[in-house]
Amino acid sequence: MDVLVLGGGYAGLLVTRKLERRLPEEASLTLVDDTGTHLVQHELHRAIRQPDYVDDISVPLPELLDRASLHEGRVTGVDRDARTVSLAGGDGLEYDYCVVALGSETAYYGIEGLPEHATPLKTLEHAAGIRREFEAVIDQLGHADPAAETERSGRVVVGGAGLSGVQVAGELAAMARERGVDDDVEILLLEQQATVVPGFPEGFRLATRERLEAQGVTVRTGTTVTAADAVQITTESAAIDYDQFVWTGGIQGSAAMGGDRPQVRGDLRLDERTFALGDAARIVDADGEAVPASASAAVRAAETAARNVVASATADGGFVDVEQWRWESPGWLISVGDDAVAQVGPTVLTGSAATALKSAVGVTYLAEHGSLRRALGVLRKEADDITEI
Repeated sequence: MDVLVLGGGYAGLLVTRKLERRLPEEASLTLVDDTGTHLVQHELHRAIRQPDYVDDISVPLPELLDRASLHEGRVTGVDRDARTVSLAGGDGLEYDYCVVALGSETAYYGIEGLPEHATPLKTLEHAAGIRREFEAVIDQLGHADPAAETERSGRVVVGGAGLSGVQVAGELAAMARERGVDDDVEILLLEQQATVVPGFPEGFRLATRERLEAQGVTVRTGTTVTAADAVQITTESAAIDYDQFVWTGGIQGSAAMGGDRPQVRGDLRLDERTFALGDAARIVDADGEAVPASASAAVRAAETAARNVVASATADGGFVDVEQWRWESPGWLISVGDDAVAQVGPTVLTGSAATALKSAVGVTYLAEHGSLRRALGVLRKEADDITEI
């Protein structure tokens, strides 16, 4: 029996680790990933301002696997009828059961000029690129014509005020303060909806906006980007000149899935032999509730996915007693530069309490699923940040 897990992110890694312990010994388990590295995605924004975070949030997958084998390769297609997976270069793999956890890609919605002129944040390379671009903006300040100066000499636009956009804007604002250019560079956060972090509880939304503005970020909601070129962003209401453009405005499915995020119900099954979870799918849980695309949801769905794969694989053609997953949010956490916002139940926290809570979550994840050395590295850096608040 051949079991494939596609993708080494939160969902794919955790499902693989659970299957290692539960699949019959005769089953073959393979994790397929294009980089061979597990990236702690919810801390990726930190690498923009602090490149040394890279070593702490990037963990080689072989360090995390026991029984499963790792196959490095980029998945280009999944044929569920033939039960085959196509890889770049023409190779292919067959499966008896497969878990699709390929994550998501940045959505550009067909907006003219957006892919060419805006930098997304999905990889370490993207984080490094955003840092280089921001440093170039700072460098240009020394060459600006004083007679041509407006209120600000440089402008960085972040499109999309979801969790990623807020965290990117916060990091860039903090970086501007550290470089002493916060009076010269505007960090402008755009959002199509009427509020930042739309879809989250009201108290969390309000606190996040307040923290952004306290960090010096200009927030402009109700603004839809319709086009972009090398120097200007067109919106439905006005044109915005910019020096740097970062886009975090939405997600779509992996190219291997045709850009689609197929819907699955609480059993996480695409069909009897194929499962999907994490950002790769749109999950409607057992109570009919839409599940947000988040690391927290991916981690929590992994248990049900693993149970259902094992139940299917060991049913011997008989009745499969699949489990139904119900999403229960433990709360929400978001970084805003050196600050943070946390919601636990009805309580919303900001400042050092929220920052400490977010640090604890990241350290716990690394210690449990990464390595103690990396966890301690993140704890050291986060402790330094808390001390400075």
